[in-house]
Amino acid sequence: MSARPTSKILRKDPIAQRTGADSKAAPIRVMLVDDSLTVRTVFKRMIDREPDLTITATAGTAEQALMSLRSQIADVILLDLEMPGMGGLEALPKLLERSNNAQILVVSSLTDRGAEATLTALSMGAADTMLKPRPGGFDDEYRDALLEKVRALGGQEGKSTAAPKKTPLKAVSKAASKRPEVVAIGASTGGIHALNLFLRALPAEFDLPILITQHLPDSFVPVFARQIEMAAGRETVLADEDVAVQPNRIIIAPGNGHMNLRKSGTQVVTSLSYEAVTSGCMPSVDPMFKSCVQAFDGRVAAVLLSGMGRDGTAGANMVAEAGGIVLAQDEESCAVWGMPRTVSEEGTAIVTAPPEKLAAHLEKYAAVPAWQ
Repeated sequence: MSARPTSKILRKDPIAQRTGADSKAAPIRVMLVDDSLTVRTVFKRMIDREPDLTITATAGTAEQALMSLRSQIADVILLDLEMPGMGGLEALPKLLERSNNAQILVVSSLTDRGAEATLTALSMGAADTMLKPRPGGFDDEYRDALLEKVRALGGQEGKSTAAPKKTPLKAVSKAASKRPEVVAIGASTGGIHALNLFLRALPAEFDLPILITQHLPDSFVPVFARQIEMAAGRETVLADEDVAVQPNRIIIAPGNGHMNLRKSGTQVVTSLSYEAVTSGCMPSVDPMFKSCVQAFDGRVAAVLLSGMGRDGTAGANMVAEAGGIVLAQDEESCAVWGMPRTVSEEGTAIVTAPPEKLAAHLEKYAAVPAWQ
């Protein structure tokens, strides 16, 4: 399945569109698209209680949703994929176009079929996924998780309201003096689409091993790995104990453990750990970055793509301090400018750009031993 055919994702800024002269943000506008009246009613009840969120439309079919978008504006669309008539996958690019690139949160089942469809939707440009619970599962914990995702996608996390702090590029690039021998990528919300764009932009002759930590439910990770293998055209495996880090191989962290790197004789291999980390993420990007620094003596290219929170910031700082390079997705192309934000604003990232341009910079830096 190909990614959305655009070289640069131009995201509207919900804060800019929803902020009046008094600088008080208007509620995030949410559309519900699900063929189940029960699900629509439950979601509407959850969202209507929040003063910073508002339901602008509900639809039982994708066709109805597209019609509603002729007159209604949505910042976030909750989309079911299995619906009568036009399915969610078929509707997705139409909804993105009609809504002027609203952020789409896919509400998916726990089945393998649901995982395949959901991950295809994410590779096409949907920003995030939310598992649809079984009857009785719409509890307070689920509600809190849903509202957190809606608020993040609606612009309440990771959107700058002031000019970002700048660190002179010369100071950053001077420290980044080691040619990378491995690429480590961290991503979360909106990251799967960005990953597809990034990996497809790498030339076939680029052979450095690639490590990926993507925040996903554990049941989705094997399907995610298969889709990444197709998109990248490279062998893709899941991290486990003693999996060798090799050229032209992609290794993906499992959903239930952190991927770590260690030396084993003349090889570098993966291992897994399960400790709680500061970010609260499982898997977390930080252990991957930090262990890469040790295993490769700082010869690391750390890439932070779209995602909520700050996972990866501490590890990226270690990469930069050890002489490696840090690349970050730019604010405009991110679904949520959370994970790449700090390294961008503080100057830790040597480059901040859309995913495809990050790939071009990575190719350049991997081809030369050092740069000024």
